[in-house]
Amino acid sequence: MTYRFSANDQFNYEILLALGSAWRRGADVGEVLSTAATLAADGGDRSGDENGGGKSEEEAWVRAWGGLGRAVREQAEKCAAQGRAVSARDAYLRAAGYFGMAMVAVDACPDPEARLRELFAEHRTCFGRFAAAGDPPAERVTIPYEDRTMPGYLFGPPDRTGALPTVIVNNGSDGPISTAWTLLGAPAVERGYRALLFDGPGQQSLLFEHGVTFRPDWEQVITPVVDFLTARADVDARRLVLAGISQAGYGVPRALAFEHRIAAAVADPGVVEVVASWWPHLGPDLRALWESGDREAFDRILYEAMAESPALAARWRWRAKPYGIESPFDLLTEVSRYTVLPVAHRITTPLLITDPEGEHFWPGASARLHDALPGPKELIRFTEAEGAHLHCEPLGRARFEQRVFDWLDERLGVDSGAGLAGRGSPLEEERKFS
Repeated sequence: MTYRFSANDQFNYEILLALGSAWRRGADVGEVLSTAATLAADGGDRSGDENGGGKSEEEAWVRAWGGLGRAVREQAEKCAAQGRAVSARDAYLRAAGYFGMAMVAVDACPDPEARLRELFAEHRTCFGRFAAAGDPPAERVTIPYEDRTMPGYLFGPPDRTGALPTVIVNNGSDGPISTAWTLLGAPAVERGYRALLFDGPGQQSLLFEHGVTFRPDWEQVITPVVDFLTARADVDARRLVLAGISQAGYGVPRALAFEHRIAAAVADPGVVEVVASWWPHLGPDLRALWESGDREAFDRILYEAMAESPALAARWRWRAKPYGIESPFDLLTEVSRYTVLPVAHRITTPLLITDPEGEHFWPGASARLHDALPGPKELIRFTEAEGAHLHCEPLGRARFEQRVFDWLDERLGVDSGAGLAGRGSPLEEERKFS
């Protein structure tokens, strides 16, 4: 990676995401850099780990970002009590993001499930208060899904009523809803779209609070969402967008193969086979052992490796959590079912696929998905030279929004300038304060 704030690759990436989210007020650059610098200087304080007297790098991470989240939440509550709505709203969003960062390492902490429940509750409380403080306030919605419902938030732009084009924001495997907002929801609303953020199987509240795990037939998730939106008078059913981030780069094309009421879609990035992100961490020998079908030997080797490395065990548990499968062999067998190839020929919806340089989870998959599509498609490259590289372009948000939403506007006939109605031209706005 070009930019390094932590020796831990996962933590470094989370810091990059946080810095990029400052573009949408999801973090404060100074708060992020100060916390990252403190963690780097501390080095995890592992001196007493063997005897229980110190804390691991992962636990230091959880404490630092959870602590920052609580400090910012406290400030938000003070501002709200004083009637300072804008300051409170912005602080609640930042706090939600920091709690989301803390959650990625809870599996390395003592009593991880209790820590996760605590952090997730704080995260969702802050995001809910942010959403309620919007202009207009977001609507909390429940989407019928099989024998239960999926929770979500429907955001809309200010001073606009009636049936509007709407972006369905499809989150990835473990990202918090605050990240889904800063990556896709906020730019959609600013351009005059409604934006629906929701938790599906394997995601956030459905996973953490109800134990509902992922499923490969993602169309069974998106079709109820489309049914819900098309029944609303404030949604233009002819101009629905399905946009997915991270592992939703699989879920989006999978759903499009069966759900044809979507007018245009975005996969950031494209994912052909979800399991492809697992093999680089395991190596060719373990992959060959898995392919041989020797479940007992495969599981034994993985369990021994995790026993020797608590950090490895924690990362494995975090990535495995959305699937709800304990056996490593069975888990990889299940993840291998998540492939778009058998149904790619059914996709006719116009699909934009991002292709960031340095994609480290699914390298080459965006081009591979693009080549497999029979219908309208576009592949957009993001490069290191422009600062918009890496998975989900963490630091290139302005470029991402411009390219992706200009493409969507053109496809759907949306006038994004209407989202700025009432503001006047930049020159007129400047004259007001001169």
